[in-house]
Amino acid sequence: MEQYEDDESARRRQLSNGQVIAFIGGYWRRRPGLMTLTVGLTLAAIACELLVPQASQALVDAAVRGPAHAGTAWAAWLFFVAVYFGFALLRNGAMRFWSPLAASTMKEMTDEGFARVQSFSADWHGDTFAGATVRRLSRAMWGYDVVADSLVIWIGPALLILVGLSVQMILRWPWVGGFSLVLVILYIGANMILTEVYVRQANLRSVAMDSRIGGALADAISSNPAVKSFGAEGREEARIARVTEDWRRATVKTWIRYTDVWLVQNILLGLLQAGLTGLVIRSWARGEASAGGVAFVITSFLVMSGYLRNIGENIRMAQRGLADVEDVARYALTAPQVADAPNAGPFAGQRGEIVFEQVSFRYKSAAGPLYDGFDLVIRPGERVALVGPTGSGKSTFVKLVQRLYDVTGGRILIDGQDIARVTQASLRRAVAVVPQDPALFHRTIAENIAYARPGATEAEITLAARRARAHDFITALPKAYQTLVGERGVKLSGGERQRVAMARAFLADAPILVLDEATSSLDVETEAQVQAASEELMSGRTTIIIAHRLSTISGADRILVFQDGQIIEEGRHHDLVALGGAYARLNSVAQGL
Repeated sequence: MEQYEDDESARRRQLSNGQVIAFIGGYWRRRPGLMTLTVGLTLAAIACELLVPQASQALVDAAVRGPAHAGTAWAAWLFFVAVYFGFALLRNGAMRFWSPLAASTMKEMTDEGFARVQSFSADWHGDTFAGATVRRLSRAMWGYDVVADSLVIWIGPALLILVGLSVQMILRWPWVGGFSLVLVILYIGANMILTEVYVRQANLRSVAMDSRIGGALADAISSNPAVKSFGAEGREEARIARVTEDWRRATVKTWIRYTDVWLVQNILLGLLQAGLTGLVIRSWARGEASAGGVAFVITSFLVMSGYLRNIGENIRMAQRGLADVEDVARYALTAPQVADAPNAGPFAGQRGEIVFEQVSFRYKSAAGPLYDGFDLVIRPGERVALVGPTGSGKSTFVKLVQRLYDVTGGRILIDGQDIARVTQASLRRAVAVVPQDPALFHRTIAENIAYARPGATEAEITLAARRARAHDFITALPKAYQTLVGERGVKLSGGERQRVAMARAFLADAPILVLDEATSSLDVETEAQVQAASEELMSGRTTIIIAHRLSTISGADRILVFQDGQIIEEGRHHDLVALGGAYARLNSVAQGL
């Protein structure tokens, strides 16, 4: 069965339409001038449109009087034309202020949504498809465009015009106007209720399916090398077909429900047309309405029917748009799982002393704590290797040093500073990590190396590459340092990616260095070169080495043997071998004894 983010959990976190609209309104309040001008010009345009039936009535009444009253007819014609052009010009003027407001809001919504997602914890990202998140962020931008246009440009003005025309008819012919107002209220109420109760859940389901498609496609495409290595193209195509089939079923259900609502709308519009025209003809037959009065009602109906059709369509579009914006609105309301403390200052330290004081930590999915009252001191400049079986706490130790997770008890100090009291960005800049499988950006090699220090000069980038023994292979490439490395660096070999990551660490010049078996992807010859580079890189820095091959840590100042979140042995290589304990057994296995 396909595994995705828990849809039921997502539905329990569902926001109301009001909450999503309030989220959008927060962006409008940032530019009150543009919003005021848009609304003001729109209201002026509405006032012009409300005069259209009156202008139509005046023109018909003047025409009925005959050619002898041509002057009156021409004056009525001029009023009729002026009203239309006034409406068009004012509406156009409103859009000239609305467009920059909308574009700025869409940009900020995307920027802030991305920033919010970046602030979420490693756990959050581990539980969420990257492709689905990308789809939600990009879809929210256009969802806002639909919602904003629907509410401000269509639904709001439509409500004012519909009520305004109904009130005008009530003042002239109470039965006609009253019927109009009742049908308008019934039409809008039916649309809102049906869209919320009958359509919304189906629409949210189809939107969730759309996000699944994005996640599934990104997962398969980013893992294309693995797909090809197992000849699994057919399996992946079948997997995507299952996801798109789920989307198809959900979307057809949504569209059919929208079609049902559209049928109800047309029935109500037919009743409005029949009722208005029938009532006004009745009034005309009784001598209570002139020919111009009949024209007033017919023109009013034509204007109203256009707006009612639009309001029905825009309610549906607004509902879809709100569903698209909801995820980003929820992100904005979700507190980062690991957050900077109030008034957190920048990390300031170059010694690299690391102290764990009575640290407790538990993963959210674990039955119990991994660390419980854990104490450790790593001295400045010390080279410490972490060994132990999978799940013993080695990688967690490094993640806690970087504050990728918050401890549940105790504290961690680096150079005497509680890492929970400094900004995360400044802390992580003080820790250079060379992982076992470096992830590179689909950018140039120079940009990937300079990621550690964006302001680095070309000479500094080249020097870092030389120190990492990467310069020779880089200059052998057709575009040298300007070579694009592909997504996650797929155009480079494993050893080449490792050396680019090491060059990045050289350039970072951080007081703390983490080597996660940084030579594991290298051939024997390259490993010797990079081992020499590693020695240079470790010089003068506090170094934490996560070791999978014990041959790489024989020169460590101290080896810590982890088991179940505890250090069961520590010492130098020869001392631990002589001890004959857990490390000695690991060493025997490594040597094939």
